[in-house]
Amino acid sequence: MFKDKRSFFERITGSVPYEETEEEAVVITSSPKAKPADSNWLAEENAEEEGELTVDVYQTSTEVVIQAMVAGVKPEDLSISITREMVTLRGRRERVNEVAESDYLHRELYWGGFSRTIMLPTEVETDQAEAIERHGLLTLRLPKTDKERVQKIKVKSI
Repeated sequence: MFKDKRSFFERITGSVPYEETEEEAVVITSSPKAKPADSNWLAEENAEEEGELTVDVYQTSTEVVIQAMVAGVKPEDLSISITREMVTLRGRRERVNEVAESDYLHRELYWGGFSRTIMLPTEVETDQAEAIERHGLLTLRLPKTDKERVQKIKVKSI
């Protein structure tokens, strides 16, 4: 009987051990973001990266609720864009006091620009949306569009 000498992982994924490959390795010399040599690569390298804001998103029978921690962000540094299907939160958290890099023992807090785009599970009424910040917690309440609601209007005679 034939015994397969490949590992369990190799058998279920169809992978081949490195020694058995006959193809040469492909060397990638530039990243997808690479620019031509005459571009200002130094400016791009020093450009600040944008962090991704962490969020909780849940829904009730009448609304979609989004919560995000924005402690340390001034209201004027926070931007919220809402469409019927999507919400984009964008802001900036500025460092108040500057500490020398050599003085840090541990560093986890994020400082700088951040954003987050959330695709909504259902359409919402953008004009009835509400944003409240309390103790650093931003809560967006987005009423769902009532597709079953029927609006009756009277015909006026002129």
